[in-house]
Amino acid sequence: MSLDHPTPKTESSTANVSSLRRSLLGLLVIAPVGGLTACGYRLRGAVDLPFTALAITGNPSPPLRADLQTAVLTGTDVKVAINPRDADLILEITNEITGREILAYNSSGQISAYRLSIRVGFRAFDTAGTEIVPESEVYITRDMDFSVSTVLANDAQVQAFLGLMRRDLAIQILRRVAASAKAPRARAF
Repeated sequence: MSLDHPTPKTESSTANVSSLRRSLLGLLVIAPVGGLTACGYRLRGAVDLPFTALAITGNPSPPLRADLQTAVLTGTDVKVAINPRDADLILEITNEITGREILAYNSSGQISAYRLSIRVGFRAFDTAGTEIVPESEVYITRDMDFSVSTVLANDAQVQAFLGLMRRDLAIQILRRVAASAKAPRARAF
């Protein structure tokens, strides 16, 4: 018997070790993912809405409307209807107020920080007129440093902050609608 050719016994033991390694590696990869799903972890923005189509009405700003549509289309299984008659849920944006207030001054009396805020009023109801979410409001603020020497860069930074804030608000609105839709309703007798 030559040493260059493995025997059937050594081939099977090598295959068993290789199979064992693959199994352990698979377990090491699957275990953390299983642990995350068991504790309720889910991707940011994922919302379970018990509806098939949603229409956005009222007077949202175009960026907020776009962020709401993006949040619905990427984080849910719901479609966005253009016509409210084609939807089984109507999300009405009643108001949207964007604000900026001075937060701090530097030693020479110039502005050094701002507080940005967005407040959105909304309500949600089905096609029969039953309120899913009564008139509600979500509010978000962010603090931002400011420098007089970089005014143009700060304007771009303000727009970037407001965009991120609107995306967060869109997800908060959808989560509130999802929670209200799943909540048991009190019956009037």
